[in-house]
Order: sequence, then C-alpha cells, then structure tokens
Amino acid sequence: MNPFSFKAEPNTFSGRVILITGATSGIGRTLALGLAQLGATVLLLGRDVAALEALFDEIIGNHHPEPGIVPFDLSQDDPERLTALKQVITERYGVLHGLIHNAAILGDRVPFEHYKTTTWAQVFKTNFEAPVALTQTLLPLLRQSSDSALIFTSSSVGYSPRAYWGAYAASKYALEGVATLLSEELENTSEVRVSVVNPGATRTKMRQAAFPSEDPDSVKPPEDLFALYAYLLSPTSGAPRGHRFQSDGHHQPLKHRAND
Repeated sequence: MNPFSFKAEPNTFSGRVILITGATSGIGRTLALGLAQLGATVLLLGRDVAALEALFDEIIGNHHPEPGIVPFDLSQDDPERLTALKQVITERYGVLHGLIHNAAILGDRVPFEHYKTTTWAQVFKTNFEAPVALTQTLLPLLRQSSDSALIFTSSSVGYSPRAYWGAYAASKYALEGVATLLSEELENTSEVRVSVVNPGATRTKMRQAAFPSEDPDSVKPPEDLFALYAYLLSPTSGAPRGHRFQSDGHHQPLKHRAND
C-alpha cells in the first residue's frame, strides 16, 4: 500500500495516547490536530508554553479528547524532568501508543571549519541526545502496548549528509543510526514498530530559514504528510517495521544501511 493512499477512519486513534515533540508548529502541529480529530489523546511537547496552551485550547474547542501539555526544553539536560514525565504518563494513562520525534533545530549552514562548537553542541543536544534520552525513558511505556509506534523525523541530509549542513546533517545521520539499532534490537523482543520519515521539502519555519529565497508556496504544506504519519501510527494499516519512508511514500528497510 502507498502510505499516502491510507485513509484513517473516524476514531481510528480513539483511546490511543501519542506524544509529539515540537508539537506547536509545522509538521508537529499538523499531526497534533489531525490525530486529535481522529480520537487520539495527544501529548504536546514543546518549549513555548503560550503556544502549547493555545494548541490545547484549539483541540478542546474542536471537542476532541483533552490533550496533555508537556513544557520541555530539549536543549537542556533534565533527567529528573524525564523521570517525572514517565511517572505522570504511567499514572494518568498507563501506556504510550506512539512517540513521534519531530522537534529539531537547524543550526548554522556554514563550512565545517567555521562552525561554532557551541552551536554544534546545541544542535546535537536537541536533535540527537534529547530524542535518545526521551526514547530510553519512554520505551517501557511503548512496550505496554501490543501495537505501538516509534517514529523519528529525519531529513534527506540525515541519510546522506551534504556540504554546509553541519551539525544538522550530522545529528540526523546519528539519529537514523539509533533508529536502525533500535529497529534490530526490538524486532524479535517487542511489538514496537520503529520508522524513520524523511519529510522532504515542506513548508515550515525551518525550511524557510534554510532556504530564505525560496517561494514557500513552491513546496508542500505539512498537511500533505499527515497520511504517511497516520499510516505508520495506525494499529490496522499493516505498516512494515524498521523502514525508512520518503515523502513520496517509497520506503526501504533500515537494517540494509547497517549491512552496507
């Protein structure tokens, strides 16, 4: 099945708890609104409390299941906060059906020799170290479901780093490595489905920062990606485990990368 032909039925995600990082803008916001409309309880993780509250109000105003707000700055080390987050989800919901790593920062687009080490560290903290720590913390809750999904949003430069993409490309490349590792580890020990998504050119603030002269209307809106993510999250779609999905729906097994 082409993931973009997947049509989620109303209430497809009723009773399912899905955490989304970077939930207040771009792809994350689109996923939060769309999944809530289909019955999901979405846990909104972001660092802008006002934006989180506004999104919360919008979801409630549309009479969808009450979401959870998770104010969290992924660029900061906060293991105690992670532990507290796990405890709250455990006590309130008991399980996690989906974890979507969507938050990321671009950093600088300059030659490697001119890249500031402080910026490099900040990008890796947000794009790589935080998703790894969050996954380690919440994996036991994903295991509580018989059909949960773990999705890493990557980039074309995450699969094949390119000149001048610096820490962003390197951090996404590292993240895809972790996804491949997890996919193999969980293949025979868990029902957790691990996927990587390359959204391709999408109308987001990050895309605008990376290509300031580009006409935003020349690239697809985040809404065009919803069917793909819904396909990967759905317990009934039959989505394959351990695959890397392109924005056109084509996909390939992650583990082939590890064996090249």
